[in-house]
Amino acid sequence: MRSQSFNRFNHISLVSTPWPLFKRPSIQLGSLKSFINKELKETRVDTEHLYLDVAYGMGYDVYQAISKRTWLAESVYAALLHPERLDGIERFFRKQASRNHVLKSIDFGMLIRHAKNAMDTAIQQICRHGSGLVGFSVCLCQLTSSLYAVRQIKKVSPDIITLFGGSTISNPFCRKYLDVFTDIDVIVHGEGELPLLGLLQHLQKYGSIENAHTVDGVVTRGSSDKEAHVFSQLPHLERLTTPDYGDYFKTLDTFSPDKRFFPTLPVESSRGCWWKGEPLEKQAEGCAFCNLNLQWCGYRQRASDRVIHDIDVLTDRHQTLSMAFMDNVLPANSSEELFSVLGRLDKDLQIFSEIRASTPLKTLGKMCSAGMTEVQVGIEALCSNLLKKMNKGTTAIQNIAIMKNCEAVGVQNSSNLMLHFPGSTEADVTETIKNLAFAMPFKPLKPVNFWLGLGSPVWQNPTQYHIQSISNHPHYRIFFPEWITKNVQFSIQAYRGDLLRQRKLWKPVEKKLQAWDRFYTDLHRQGAKGPILSYQDGGRFLIIRQRRLNMDPLQHRLTGTSREIYLFCSSIRSIRRIKLRFPGLPEDKLMLFLKMMIGKGLMFEEKKRFLSLATSVKPHVLNSKLLTANCL
Repeated sequence: MRSQSFNRFNHISLVSTPWPLFKRPSIQLGSLKSFINKELKETRVDTEHLYLDVAYGMGYDVYQAISKRTWLAESVYAALLHPERLDGIERFFRKQASRNHVLKSIDFGMLIRHAKNAMDTAIQQICRHGSGLVGFSVCLCQLTSSLYAVRQIKKVSPDIITLFGGSTISNPFCRKYLDVFTDIDVIVHGEGELPLLGLLQHLQKYGSIENAHTVDGVVTRGSSDKEAHVFSQLPHLERLTTPDYGDYFKTLDTFSPDKRFFPTLPVESSRGCWWKGEPLEKQAEGCAFCNLNLQWCGYRQRASDRVIHDIDVLTDRHQTLSMAFMDNVLPANSSEELFSVLGRLDKDLQIFSEIRASTPLKTLGKMCSAGMTEVQVGIEALCSNLLKKMNKGTTAIQNIAIMKNCEAVGVQNSSNLMLHFPGSTEADVTETIKNLAFAMPFKPLKPVNFWLGLGSPVWQNPTQYHIQSISNHPHYRIFFPEWITKNVQFSIQAYRGDLLRQRKLWKPVEKKLQAWDRFYTDLHRQGAKGPILSYQDGGRFLIIRQRRLNMDPLQHRLTGTSREIYLFCSSIRSIRRIKLRFPGLPEDKLMLFLKMMIGKGLMFEEKKRFLSLATSVKPHVLNSKLLTANCL
């Protein structure tokens, strides 16, 4: 009997439930499978990308529309978890979905039936596989779906050990999940590789989870408060191997030919954030609103050659060229080297990544040459005072510069502008509106409302941000009974403070963003190609072209020193550096020229630092003269 108990833990299943992007295999599952297969060669690891099955069952358009909206996503499986709350959840869903053309007329009852049938079928298969342990990676939008899945597993096979981990669960209060959600047996706090390895070794040796809390990073009902706070993570990421996405592609191969697609393959070159300081137990640094790094203790990065090896292997293995870096932000000190070597792979890659606004034009150009087609920049604000409150470590002029540089190299910029940040002032809003006028030639920023993340610096220091009290977000009270919401601290929090004032303050910005989006979209619909604000360099003169909606473009000609100053300010220049570069030019003439350029919307100024806004008419081609000017 002991032998049977022991042997069943030589086979485990790792699960990712809805609602991640269905066109990406889960890097969490892929990395864990690869790691465990390397460390415990006799252990079979199955990975179950259940979100892929659900997306196929309900239709990709419907799935995608839901997955982009956190509360909509959580509401679907909340209705299955607590059917007694169905009427309230359905009203909530319809209200939230009313503005989406895909979802506004959808039959909610049919939707949850599709969600249930796809999930239940997959759960039956998992239980038939004979896994001794089933682990769930629970990240954003995956809480209710994972809770539903684990309940169904326990109904079918109550002896299976169930485990929860991931960013949604990794916080100092994770022990409470075990008290409230009794279908969960074990929680991993922090990074998954070493705790899962240690847990499996314990289970394979002893046959039960008794005393498993002695494994670092593993939390059970026997864990003390001190033990529940312990991290266990790889000191160096070189121990990681190439993620294993085989099971995802096996599932995709079972779909009808008309429903197959070329996925985007996730890779990682680092974990944590080099802009963030210590974990929650100490004073946190980094962006004030961010709680993405609760599962990491510090920052680590992989060697460039290992990352390139992964990309080379994965693209060959799965015959797809779309890649996504899952780093919170690309490494500051090695990105240029990484993409320089990546460009020599001789593969037409399409790459997405998140970058900081301080990324130099030269580095951005090398990223583009290597296949970078889309970036998300940590912009968040166009007001330097507000950026300081957010602890972004950047300024408004840097944010406008990166938006311009994305336009210059032909990379799609899919970035956000955060509204309602607590403690924002009328002056912050006024500056934002003023600076938005200079950003109009570039890809519009997407408005996102601030939400309070458990463990974020704002959460840790509420009074600093005019916050009076903190509680679970009220939407959880729609999904869960009161006894649950009173006993669990969920990842998204609500607060009492100046929220109503913030909503009123930011209304004008919301209108400006809508106008910006209409302007940019309509102008590109007119059929004219090239940047909205561009220049052609004639060597001794410069022609600047400003495209206008339903009007002929404005054109400006700069000659001689005026041309040289404008090109010199293609990157951010202080007035001191401009004077040093043009020592023979009288200061009054210089200032008159700069003010004229600003007045025409051709340059931006912040605290005596200047930036030319026009980009070359030749995107994807980095002008050697421009790069030389940027290096001076």
